[in-house]
Amino acid sequence: MPIRCEIVSQDREVFNKDVDIVVLPGTDGEMGILPHHAPLLTTLKYGLIKVRIKDQEQVFTVAGGVAEIQPEIVTVLADAAENVAEIDEQRAEDAKRRAEEMLEKGVPMDTDAYLAIEAALRRSNLRLEAVRRYKGAKRPTYQEDN
Repeated sequence: MPIRCEIVSQDREVFNKDVDIVVLPGTDGEMGILPHHAPLLTTLKYGLIKVRIKDQEQVFTVAGGVAEIQPEIVTVLADAAENVAEIDEQRAEDAKRRAEEMLEKGVPMDTDAYLAIEAALRRSNLRLEAVRRYKGAKRPTYQEDN
């Protein structure tokens, strides 16, 4: 018996299918949700949502939000979310570089601007780590100085 999983970001529906299990990055820790789970409302931290359908797993990045769990459905309302398979690694690298350059220029006088830059950097790092971990991209190799 599956459980319905809906992942919605601010601008689109990211995922909507029946699944066997949903693993969420709750602010109090990672939680696995199976069909007939007790009702629950939780906030989400930056992390990965994993869903399993039979023997296949799909992974999504999530940059905060809330999840409502009911016995037959998990609804994720994410601040930002995307399927790891759809992440453009170069675009994520560029966004990370831009955010790091802005922070190197010094802390902006405007607190909101600083928080936006910091959030962009966290999102980029999360996306890059997810791509490297789940899309099979090679991690950079470092050579020691001799």
